[in-house]
Amino acid sequence: MTQDQITVTLHERLSDIGQVAWDACACPETAEGRPDDPFTTYRFLKALEDSRSVGTGSGWQPHYLSAEQHGQIIAVAPLYLKSHSQGEYIFDHNWAHAYERAGGRYYPKFQIAVPFTPATGRRLLTRPGYEDTGRAALIEGARDVALRNGLSSLHITFCTQAESEAGAALGLLPRRSQQYHWINRGYADFDAFLADLSSRKRKAIRKERARAAEFGGEIVTLTGDQILPEHWDAVWAFYQDTGARKWGTPYLTRAFFTRAHETLRDDILLILALRNGQPIAGALNLIGASALYGRYWGAIEDHPCLHFELCYYRAIEFAIAQGLQRVEAGAQGEHKLARGYLPVATHSLHWLRDPGFAEAVAQYLKAERAAVDQDIDILTSYGPFRKTAQEDHE
Repeated sequence: MTQDQITVTLHERLSDIGQVAWDACACPETAEGRPDDPFTTYRFLKALEDSRSVGTGSGWQPHYLSAEQHGQIIAVAPLYLKSHSQGEYIFDHNWAHAYERAGGRYYPKFQIAVPFTPATGRRLLTRPGYEDTGRAALIEGARDVALRNGLSSLHITFCTQAESEAGAALGLLPRRSQQYHWINRGYADFDAFLADLSSRKRKAIRKERARAAEFGGEIVTLTGDQILPEHWDAVWAFYQDTGARKWGTPYLTRAFFTRAHETLRDDILLILALRNGQPIAGALNLIGASALYGRYWGAIEDHPCLHFELCYYRAIEFAIAQGLQRVEAGAQGEHKLARGYLPVATHSLHWLRDPGFAEAVAQYLKAERAAVDQDIDILTSYGPFRKTAQEDHE
């Protein structure tokens, strides 16, 4: 597509765009340090592609977008042709069923997203200064290709609020969902965080941590060169166990973790529970410039409260020590509320080719947004934080 001297192109391989051009749009801030969003970096998406976690047979067929102006790529997006709705975490299964009951063909569809990753970040990736122009070009380009190929829909999931507002102005339908995030209020250490909670919640967390410590080993946190190739054998075993229970078939291949060790380990935090020197449970996190993103957990032994310790409390300790602003602990989970993780809104955008179906979904989303906002308000009021000084003496 060419519009206002901008050419939008689809690419089947990330290498067709190249790391320099991609990262100039995805993470220009890396000149100063870590990327804000490690998941949209060239090295993360390339690891998915090289490991065949996406591509033929996965239901996630890459068609990366680039927008070029005056010989320079000004915007890119991770676009995939989807043959199902797995691995998205903002669910449209009911839409698909309704569309197909009415005689339509919902799949394949277009998805601008990071596969298997319910973490908020920019999805319409632009060079600094090209935000409005680049976003518009990517949306119009993807929508034009979808129309010409008879696709039912285009979805942009876990985008930022700014992108949601920009997309809505361009005619896409905004959707609001929720997750639980831990927010760093300038805590000096974990005890300072606990002091912010009501006495009852503080005691409950201390009891859980003491119970977790009874598993009979030690807990280590590893990042960068501290992570050794053999650690990934344990992570793979944990991931397979969790994946088999949650999804039936794990989304990532074993080769992804090998690639992660080669190109991503500086962005990764492993928290492992060791007994007799052997990992029995672990949590894998990605490190951003201002956030820690909890991604995968698993265990080959069952021990009370060990999940909470590795996934939530050790993540909080790391975030405090590193001065990170928040911990995003993944999708769903009201049990996170009692452990200091509060509900926050997440955003997505949707375009549906059929006007009648789009109008029905628009009405549904209007009601859903109101319900999500109400849920966030109610759940926040039930959070573990002290509301009055008196609560500290309950």
